[in-house]
Amino acid sequence: MPSDRKFAASHITSSTPLLPAINSWEMFLMDQGRSPYTIKAFKGDLQLLASFLPPDATVGSTTTTEINHFLKWLEAGRGVPCSPKSLSRRITSIKSFFRWLQQNGVMVVDPAEKVVQHSVISPLPEVLTPEEELSVVEAALKMRQSRKPDARPYTLLTLLLSTGIKKGECLGIHLNHVDLEAPETAILFIRYANPSSRYKERKISLTPDWVDAYQEYLAQYQPSGQIFPWSPRRLEYLLEEIGNNAGLSKHLSFDMCRWTCALRDWTSGTEYDKIRQKLGISKVQWREVSMKLRRLAGDQPEEALQD
Repeated sequence: MPSDRKFAASHITSSTPLLPAINSWEMFLMDQGRSPYTIKAFKGDLQLLASFLPPDATVGSTTTTEINHFLKWLEAGRGVPCSPKSLSRRITSIKSFFRWLQQNGVMVVDPAEKVVQHSVISPLPEVLTPEEELSVVEAALKMRQSRKPDARPYTLLTLLLSTGIKKGECLGIHLNHVDLEAPETAILFIRYANPSSRYKERKISLTPDWVDAYQEYLAQYQPSGQIFPWSPRRLEYLLEEIGNNAGLSKHLSFDMCRWTCALRDWTSGTEYDKIRQKLGISKVQWREVSMKLRRLAGDQPEEALQD
């Protein structure tokens, strides 16, 4: 057992009130390098539980029945909407907290162990059909070849459709992240400043067609740092404009391009782990993503995909 885990829980006993124990758990999560956003959400979930229980509630007095009553209150009695996704996260927070306490010998029985986890799979994403993808690319190409040529729409769109990168990753690309030393094997490097996100870093191959458009774009706009030095909303408007010009009934977005890219790779027979690595997601995240891709492709379930 890691020494920092022992230290964080060393002063907690079964008679410790919930709030001090929650604060110690927060310190433990920080020591583990968890995301500040995750820590804030998890702590908020536990503080909400503490506010629901009696004021004199302690770590050892909390029961499975009380936790289940709390969850029912969240769903129907609080008067504030609690989405299935939020409920699932709150159950995860509670289970993680009490499991940590039990592992450190604070309590013999984990009251959250038998609480049923509500797994949530969000709705299927919207993707472009092959015909729609062709139409938006052609619309962007017309903008590139118009009387006043603008290579930006085509460069942005085809980058998203070929790499599947997220909006934040796109905004974070700098000139030195594109390696054009060998145009036929050009590479895009996805980098993260936050050490906790380093596992998402990767390199993705770029097509010669994109390289040609990119060089036109550089000559027209001459960016000096970020490749796309505009606000997220400005680039979203640009995608919307492409979609409108193509007569698309759907709302063309970063997310739609990402899922379209992933689905194209899936249906073309690309190895599943290569798709996962290209998207920059963990094996845990891939479980849900692969289920969605399978459903989007109309494939039959396979046991081999479970991990």
